[in-house]
Amino acid sequence: MTPGAGLYSARVAWRHSLRFRLALVYTLATLVIVTVIGVGMVLYLLGQMDRQFQQRLNERAEVIAEGFKNPQTNLGKPAQPTSGYTAILDLSGNIQAVSPALQVANGPQLTRGQPFPYLNRRPLEIQGIPMRAAVRRAGDFGTVWVALSEEDVRAARTSALSALLLALAVTPLLMLLLGWWGGRRALAGLGQAADLADRIDPTRSLATLPLPRREDEVHRLLAAINRLLVRIEAGQAREKQLLGQIVHELGAPLTVLRASLSRAGDRTGDPEVLRAALVADELTFTTQDLMQMARGQLEMKLAWHYIPARTLQGRLDRLVPGTTFEGDWEAGILCDPDRLTQALRNLLANARRAAGPQGSVTLTLAETPEEVRFTVRDTGPGLPTELGERIFDPFVSGSGSSGLGLSVSRQIAVMHGGSLSGSNPPGGGAQFVLTVPGAALGDEDDGGPGDDLEDDGPGDGPPPGPPHGRTPDDPLPEESREAASPTLRG
Repeated sequence: MTPGAGLYSARVAWRHSLRFRLALVYTLATLVIVTVIGVGMVLYLLGQMDRQFQQRLNERAEVIAEGFKNPQTNLGKPAQPTSGYTAILDLSGNIQAVSPALQVANGPQLTRGQPFPYLNRRPLEIQGIPMRAAVRRAGDFGTVWVALSEEDVRAARTSALSALLLALAVTPLLMLLLGWWGGRRALAGLGQAADLADRIDPTRSLATLPLPRREDEVHRLLAAINRLLVRIEAGQAREKQLLGQIVHELGAPLTVLRASLSRAGDRTGDPEVLRAALVADELTFTTQDLMQMARGQLEMKLAWHYIPARTLQGRLDRLVPGTTFEGDWEAGILCDPDRLTQALRNLLANARRAAGPQGSVTLTLAETPEEVRFTVRDTGPGLPTELGERIFDPFVSGSGSSGLGLSVSRQIAVMHGGSLSGSNPPGGGAQFVLTVPGAALGDEDDGGPGDDLEDDGPGDGPPPGPPHGRTPDDPLPEESREAASPTLRG
């Protein structure tokens, strides 16, 4: 076992386990109580035993002394059995007589007229046996000395102390185990509620937590959490309703504006009007995404087309000017052109804003039979490492923006059957990789996204270009290009 591992585990358990803290507190409290009560009881019992022993010793000495002082009181009475040792001493402390047991224990050393060696000895031991003595006056005869063995008293004292130490050692361990088990049973509902709360998805459901049968502290806590969930759900409903109303109020004017600009652009061919119509298109997409989010989840419907990559390049070049396009742009892509444009536009707009006027933004297209890969690379400061994957969550932003663009882009990629990931490459800056399945997957017999689509490739007529009749070569004024990239890095 690693030194200090037990202490570290105890610290972790103390910090993260309520059961352990309760069990430890109860164990310490029990240890203090058992110690105080146990020590008090042992001291009381030992005191009682000691007093009883001393009382018996004193009674023995007084009976013997009374027999010498009043011999006539003992006439006709049977002799009481004696135990221990007895000696009769004169007033000077010299031996007058000793009991046979004491004479046997000490041999010829105890003779009449000699000083008694055990009179004032403390502690008193005879042949290694602890003794306790009492002295009483015996009238004119002198002094009575009586001694009894303390072995039983000392053995009882040792047994009581051993029992107390054993109780102090075993009781805390048992209390810790019982406290842990009891705390686990008592807090089982709270642990289950914590597991259920971890699985709550605020974007889908705020279902209340089940309440235990007993109306204890855990019940009150879970009931308070349920009331909080109800208030959160009500607040979310009000927010969604407000967002839906705002989007509805924006949607109708944008639809009229887009139609008017489209007709004006078709009549005049003015690039400024065409540019404004394209921006109105993108704003319409954004309001639709917000509407879907107000309904509870971001769900978008795709309109599949097979388009040349050059068409997509032209639209992106107008939306985010200054982008460097690399890779093979002669291929065809099976996608929803408007949605894929929206996803890549968000990524390029984020990259352009992060790179600044002096930085560079590169979009590289690479195609394989399995997938089409778009790589957006910039020379900006890179992605915030503390956000991680949360940068793709709605309304999570690392640059003060709304935080919706990356979430929408990933959703579009997933709906196409692909993916979107972000990283900080070794050369600096940020890099996003968006993939969609290759066009060949649409010809499989098991039903792909292109099974029910008409082939809009070069051999069957002109490919669908940008909306409103615009072509990839439509020029755009420099001063209006910045407005086409409203969504920043999430």
